[in-house]
Formats: sequence, C-alpha cells, structure tokens
Amino acid sequence: MGRKATTAMMRIAIAGAGGFASLLVQELSRSAYAILVLSRRAHPEFEANYDCQVAVVDYSNLEDLKFTLEGVDLVISTISGAEQLNLIDAARRARVRCFVPSEFEGALSRRPAAGTDPFDNDSSTALGQLRHWSQPRQHPMKYTVFSCGVFYERFAPGGLQACNMGITCRIRNQGDYMVDVGQGIAEIPETTPQGRPVYVVMTSAVDVARFVAAAVELGIDSWPREFRMRGTRLTTQRLHEICSEVRGVEFEVTTRPYEQIGQWLRYYEQNGDEAKWYSMQHLLQTANGRYNFGEANLNDAVDVQPTSFRQWLYDIWGPA
Repeated sequence: MGRKATTAMMRIAIAGAGGFASLLVQELSRSAYAILVLSRRAHPEFEANYDCQVAVVDYSNLEDLKFTLEGVDLVISTISGAEQLNLIDAARRARVRCFVPSEFEGALSRRPAAGTDPFDNDSSTALGQLRHWSQPRQHPMKYTVFSCGVFYERFAPGGLQACNMGITCRIRNQGDYMVDVGQGIAEIPETTPQGRPVYVVMTSAVDVARFVAAAVELGIDSWPREFRMRGTRLTTQRLHEICSEVRGVEFEVTTRPYEQIGQWLRYYEQNGDEAKWYSMQHLLQTANGRYNFGEANLNDAVDVQPTSFRQWLYDIWGPA
C-alpha cells in the first residue's frame, strides 16, 4: 500500500521526443505517474495523444533545466552527447532521485575501455558523472542503465531512421547493420576472436518500453546499477536464416572471418570511407560480444513476455 502511494505520486521526466521516447511516454502514461516530456521544440501531439506535459527546454541552459526538473523523481534520457551531460548536471542540482541514461543497447561489461570506444559519444563521461553523483552522503542521485542488446528496429523497413530512432548513430538506414531484409542480403561476422559462433541479444523498442514501465512498478529505490532485458538471443548465422525463412527467399550472405574485419577497417580508413568504416566497426563490435549477455535480470523480475524476433519480423515484413 505504501509503495503504491509513493509511485502514484512520482514525477517522471523523459528527455527527448523521438520514436523511442514516444514509446516510453505511451507506456508510462498508462500509469498514475505524472509524465513530463523535455524537448527542444513543442510537441502538441504528445499532449493530445498521451496523459503528459511537454516542456520546451534549452539543454545548454543549466538553470532553465534545473528549474524544469524541480520536483521530478526519475529522469529517463533518450538524448546523448553534451546535451545529456548538461541534463545529468541539472538533475543533480534539482535533487532528482534517479537517472536513467541513454544507454539502451550493449551491456556495460561488454563495451570497450573508455577512450577506445568508437561509438562513445560522451557515454563514458556521462557514466563517470553518474558514478560520481551517486556517491555523496547528502542527496545522492542513483542511476540505472537498461541494456537490451540490439533493437529489432535496426532490421525494420527503412531501418532505425524510419522509426525516428538512432539520430546520433551511424547505422540508421535499412541494411546498415548485418542484414538488409528487403533486399535479401547479409554481411555477418563469422566467429568471435576465440573462433566461436557470434551471439547477439536483441529486443524490440516496444518491449524495451514495456520493460522500463514494469521496472518502475518495482520501485526505483530497489533498482540495481544495471537492468538487462532480452527479447531474443541467437547466433548471427541463425539471424540471417530466420530472415530468409520468414521472407521465403534465399539470402545472399557474406561471412567475414574475424581477422578479415580488421583488414577491411584499415582499408576503409585509408580510403576515407566513413560510412563503410562504421558499418564494419559494428561487425567488429558484434564479433567481440558487445551485444551479447547471458543473464537477463529484468526478464526474471517482471511479468513481461517479449515478442520473439521471428514473430516481430513476420509482423513487420511478412513473406516476400
């Protein structure tokens, strides 16, 4: 009874108004929480479609951000870079109880060391800030990372871009990451550095939002440093096989031996082909296990039944 009364009065701020943020708002607005959306511009459609408020903010103005966050218990960020760093600082000054950074894909323990991550975009700095501000004796700000592996939406028609997601990443288009379902082609890493099959964890963005909303029901004071969730875990070979089976067509598949990936990276770097360098870098990170993990503690903690990749693919694409 006491915990429900506490959560009912909670104020939750969601930073960003893209595709993933809208899914979070949709799920969380079904509860008794007061939802505040932070955006650089007005979004009347949010207030019309969901039970929420929208605050137009300037992420470079710390005082403005602090004022907007006064009385907020939980901040969920879907922004990155310098804007997220300022948001963390403002949240700390406003005495926000808990912060969820925009770190929704690879698990923390599987990422490259700070300073060596090609996809960092101030991620390591943000996590360092959050560790620092979680330790003061007076008014510490807890934080929790939600890791889900790869979004299914990377394989959607039009890719992440068509879902209004992944604005700051370099693989937003259909076919930029491993498989182009529409064209029936795939380029996958063959093995890990140890010569084993490459596994990848994946979850749909819709289910990630459902998992986050269910975690809020547990009470934010009980959250661990990292929640891991999983919709599907499979090998890269099985990934393209499922795509072929659902579409009913044979895919043209290129498998890259681990050592060959490094050679292609050097080639693309020497030739200044940034797009292909980033695409190949994602293959390297996948082969290194960035998007693979075993235990999914959030799956065990909440009653959410995620959609399998095969079912999601059939619903989105169907047979050719």
